[in-house]
Amino acid sequence: MKIGIPKEIKTLEGRVGLVPEACAELIQHGHEVYVEHNAGVLSGYDDNDYLRAGVEITADAASTYKAAALIVKVKEPVAGDLQYLRSDHMLFSYLHLAAEPELTKKLQSIGLTAIAFETVQSGRYLPLLAPMSDIAGRLSVQIGSNLLQQPHGGRGLLLGGLPAAERGHVVILGAGVAGSNAATVAQSLGAYVTVFDPNREKLAAARALGANVTGLHPYKHAIEEHVKTADLLVGAVLIPGAKAPHLVSADLVKSMKPGSVIIDISVDQGGCIETTRPTNYENPTFIWEGVVHFGVTNMPGAVPRSASQALSAALVPYILRLCEPGWEQADDLAAGINVKAGQVVHPALQSL
Repeated sequence: MKIGIPKEIKTLEGRVGLVPEACAELIQHGHEVYVEHNAGVLSGYDDNDYLRAGVEITADAASTYKAAALIVKVKEPVAGDLQYLRSDHMLFSYLHLAAEPELTKKLQSIGLTAIAFETVQSGRYLPLLAPMSDIAGRLSVQIGSNLLQQPHGGRGLLLGGLPAAERGHVVILGAGVAGSNAATVAQSLGAYVTVFDPNREKLAAARALGANVTGLHPYKHAIEEHVKTADLLVGAVLIPGAKAPHLVSADLVKSMKPGSVIIDISVDQGGCIETTRPTNYENPTFIWEGVVHFGVTNMPGAVPRSASQALSAALVPYILRLCEPGWEQADDLAAGINVKAGQVVHPALQSL
């Protein structure tokens, strides 16, 4: 199989589809790998690193897409990518099409097979989403603690508190991979942490983090009560392939304390907080009714070296299987197919 790794062109996206070591493994299995010039630079890998792995460096995006049958990239294609995609391409990347109806239509019109990292599913586990959820969850509290500082529009609160000064309250919606990582970081900082999730085992795991963590069932009145007192609200709700449900209304956001902060990790699936809208790292925040909102849709792009390494390790086994005949017969990869030959095939997208 001829595999192409184009340079990511989404705003301030520094990740790369595969690091050199991952490319070398694919090459050892007899595949050809083409990497666009400087695609890995922001992740700390220059063209020479790829050349030593046996990769062929292509001059630009056009030649990368032309050379390859399987396109592996991190973020969903934008206008600069879409012009090069063909009906005979397989596209393997994060897509989040539930929040991107226009992109869905464009991929349908091209006629390719589009497989989304975030809907590849083994049982209830999402193996290609998990590494980025790890990172997004941890970053949510790191970023949130900075945004709580007064120069960023926050309450001027040190999240973990200190002697003679109050601790902050972190509310996390969802105790999956992202939410549990957010809870781990918030707990370690010393904040009071409240985690909501319908799964009792996940709540038990959250409580086990420390005495400053409470796990609760997401009853509407309970969410309302705790969101009103939150200094940092983290949205980490996920329904694979589907739009995230709004668990926090605009009226509830209005009731939050001025200078409190919202980090909605679910934003790339539409957001689980009604007032969320997509932002990027050039302009990551906006203030609505006195509440600081952070809605960057590619949060792990802030740490591209760590993110690219973690993602590549997860991707290689799946890419090797995609390169073999009959890959669609495997339930996990079949679940990843969002669009094929002009048709939307993922059940969660068909219902939109």
